[in-house]
Amino acid sequence: MEPAHDNDKSENEKSGAELNGLLEILPPVEFCCVYGSTLHPNNLDKNSMIDCIIGVSDPEKWHSENLKMNRNHYASWLVHFGGAGLIAGVADDIGVGVHFNPFVSLNDKMYKYGVVRMDDLINDILGWQRFYLCGRLQKPVNIIMDSLDLENLNHINLRAATSAALLLLPSKFTEEDLYAKICSLSYMGDLRMLFAEDKNKVKKIVQGQFSLFHRMYNPFLEEYAAKDLLRLSSSGDAQVTISQDCGSSAASKLVSSLPPPIRSQMGIKLGEKKILDELGRVKQEVVIGSKEEAAQCMQKLLRNKVMISSARQAVAGLLTVGVFGGARYVSKKMQKAWKS
Repeated sequence: MEPAHDNDKSENEKSGAELNGLLEILPPVEFCCVYGSTLHPNNLDKNSMIDCIIGVSDPEKWHSENLKMNRNHYASWLVHFGGAGLIAGVADDIGVGVHFNPFVSLNDKMYKYGVVRMDDLINDILGWQRFYLCGRLQKPVNIIMDSLDLENLNHINLRAATSAALLLLPSKFTEEDLYAKICSLSYMGDLRMLFAEDKNKVKKIVQGQFSLFHRMYNPFLEEYAAKDLLRLSSSGDAQVTISQDCGSSAASKLVSSLPPPIRSQMGIKLGEKKILDELGRVKQEVVIGSKEEAAQCMQKLLRNKVMISSARQAVAGLLTVGVFGGARYVSKKMQKAWKS
């Protein structure tokens, strides 16, 4: 991800300073990033909750330490009936490996932080295992702590998201269309979008953070253009128009950039063939009859993953924040949905 413009940079520095304040009262973490509406340069809601993801090597041990330091961050029933073991157990067995503590008040700011095992975070980035956290990292984030250089590792996730979006797009589209399609990947099948999310969420995210999306994804556009998969054209200040090859050979190249588990599942549905790579090694390749067929297969797989993950996390979230906290959180989401 390239350096931000001055306005975006000042916003990132501001959110970084705010998050450093939160990290100072928590046990040590290996990764931390801010995501969501607080990164929008035009976000005027100063009371909006600051969302962040925290990666740790051992969640149960981390929660055990955090309970000693910040017992009030957790729902009381979790603390009384099982403590750190129950907190980590609900996240892993019911949710998708993430425990969220919302409505954490510090220095006149409200935070929601999700705690995840680093191995699970890496597996989602590289393999789209749950298609939950990797979806958040396909959108602009502000990384505050990164001891394992996940920012560099995330380039694999961004390239795969670019390929997935291109499979779903027609032969000609705009740069904004591309980012909207990338952004929408992690909302396909998300049950919250049916009743508790802003219906214009994707459009607002892309338009509010267009320059950030451009800096994230422009290297991949140039890479694909150099491979003759795309043609980029612009006139004056107008937005870049993109044309793509919609042939089966081009689609096969896009599929080859998807995570191995996704390719494997597509291979089961569409068939596989053995080919020799540039080093002379035999490898399996998905049989692509047409771009449309590949796109439909991939879309169905991703929608199913998102649907299952969003449902599991919704149940885990309601359990871990308690009845009052759950009602409070859902009501805020519902208000956004109604306003849209």
